[in-house]
Amino acid sequence: MRMTYAQGRKWPAPTLAVIVAIFLALSLPPYFSGRTRVPATFAWHYPLLVAHVMFAAVAMVCAVAQIWPRLRVHRPALHRRVGTVYVGAALPAAVCAMVIGAASPFGPILAVSNVVLASLWLWFTVNGYLAGRQRRVAEHRWHMSLSATLALSIITNRIWTPILFITLHPLQHNLFGGNKEHFLWFVAGLGAWLGWTIPVAVVARRLRRREVPRSSIQQSTAVEQV
Repeated sequence: MRMTYAQGRKWPAPTLAVIVAIFLALSLPPYFSGRTRVPATFAWHYPLLVAHVMFAAVAMVCAVAQIWPRLRVHRPALHRRVGTVYVGAALPAAVCAMVIGAASPFGPILAVSNVVLASLWLWFTVNGYLAGRQRRVAEHRWHMSLSATLALSIITNRIWTPILFITLHPLQHNLFGGNKEHFLWFVAGLGAWLGWTIPVAVVARRLRRREVPRSSIQQSTAVEQV
């Protein structure tokens, strides 16, 4: 599933909005009722997990609004306000993700993925915000597109994990000696890495391809002026 979030003109934003709405409707209720299946690994694990989930939910909704082409073009002031809300939600969500991600109860592969993802999310968000404040439009678009991709990558993560569990199930006996826990750690970790690295790679590649024609046009204009 190629979720090219940054390409508002090619990806039908309304469809993405529906997908995000369905995902949140299915994912959030356990955190309101305290029935989450994620076991706590330290005293503040559950409160930080809930904080991360709630802030991330707001960030996901704002990310969809931010990549909506009509909002950017026709309502730039609203685009900036929603962007401010996105940054205000993404930063604490990323910080919480780093803390609880490092203490993941589902193995070291997933823990490393969580920390790397959260660190990149924080990096792209901060740099995107600063670039926007300084009117560096191209850098702002680059960083915030990748930030939004990471914010929404949890959706593809949820797709990869069950697929991997089914297709790689023979490895539970062949590679892990029947150890179900270690097999689940492997599947969860691999699904997590694929869930965000593939969308980021796809979006980054498309962003670079968009920059090439613009650079060519600018060079041609400069030559003509000379």
